[in-house]
Amino acid sequence: MHEVMERIPCEELQQRWDRCRSLMQELVPRAGGMLVFSRANIYWLSGHWANGVFWLPLEGDPVLLVRKGKPRAELESSVTKLDTFKSFKELPQKLQDFETGLSESIAVEKNGLLWGFGENLQKNLSDCDLLAGDQVLAKARAVKSSWELEKMRLAGQRHYKCMFELIPQKIKPDMSEWEISIQSWQEFFSLGHHGLIRMNGPGEELFLGAVSAGDSGIYSTVYNGPVGSRGVHPAIPQMGYAGKIWQKGEILTMDTVFSLEGYHTDKTQIYFAGTELEISDQIKDAQKFCMELQQEMSEMLTPDYCPQDIYDHCYAKAQKQGFSEGFMGLGDNKVPFMGHGIGLHVDEWPPLARRFTEPFQEGMVMALEPKVGIPEVGMVGVENTFLVASKGGEALTGEYFDIICIE
Repeated sequence: MHEVMERIPCEELQQRWDRCRSLMQELVPRAGGMLVFSRANIYWLSGHWANGVFWLPLEGDPVLLVRKGKPRAELESSVTKLDTFKSFKELPQKLQDFETGLSESIAVEKNGLLWGFGENLQKNLSDCDLLAGDQVLAKARAVKSSWELEKMRLAGQRHYKCMFELIPQKIKPDMSEWEISIQSWQEFFSLGHHGLIRMNGPGEELFLGAVSAGDSGIYSTVYNGPVGSRGVHPAIPQMGYAGKIWQKGEILTMDTVFSLEGYHTDKTQIYFAGTELEISDQIKDAQKFCMELQQEMSEMLTPDYCPQDIYDHCYAKAQKQGFSEGFMGLGDNKVPFMGHGIGLHVDEWPPLARRFTEPFQEGMVMALEPKVGIPEVGMVGVENTFLVASKGGEALTGEYFDIICIE
């Protein structure tokens, strides 16, 4: 008899279902229920990482249908209405058998389906009006419960311990980015990092993060982030390059993610190969600007502000203090946001960007990442994970944000 490793409490799932139902009535009022397809959202709604579909009706019990692994689903999920299926054409009858048939209009997680699967779903549910339900899920997941925050706090504490205490003892100048990456992974794994890092954006991947020595931090990239990285290889533009050595007098930018029990924290730490006296004023001034800005951003993480407020504040200050050129990336690495929500995915709703004007809610968790690219030098700045609260953001990933010197 197999034993379950963890089961999300029924009360926790019920709160999530209720939040989604409330948002459905607000955002897609015609929908009588919602079909969910991505594994991360199915897990969030059921407690099981399923290859299948989750049906959440506006009223009545939800249904979890899986293509494989029903015994494990029964072990891990508190959902009582659970069965297998092979094809989308079975959905109407399967749900009818559970006395919770499909409604005329349905909210659908469209981002959770490939185009071909979406066309197949539409063909088999031709009598139903399929409406986009992705914003329901994004906004429901943005506010974390105390159950989720317990995991994220622990991830943040371990992340900080690795970056502030353990990794500095294992790295030194004359090591390659690849060697630093390996040492970092060892420390992360020693504190329970699960290895797998999940991204929400279509086609986005992440493995450890960016380990960028010197001008690697401004190396041109295609991923949606300000930190440059040579990566391991053109086919694997992650972690660090074996051919790039961290030289004396160079900065080292480590933008990493810690993953624990499905949840993530995001943090950037800058190291310098030398003493504090050897750090140039250019680097010190840019780092100080980013740390001060992060503090101001964190103070705005209250229900009195919205993402666009933070975005506008940051760009105005960067322009006023002369950091516009390299702010949030140098050249084509520049990105149009100041941070992002984080949880089961690294890149969650909302981004700290223009046109996102809904006020923050207490319980949201945001990664704040003010950074400045310096030509021929690299990338400096900070990134930390904060909890939105009534009196301002609470840092979950430590309290020391300045450059750490490694001699």
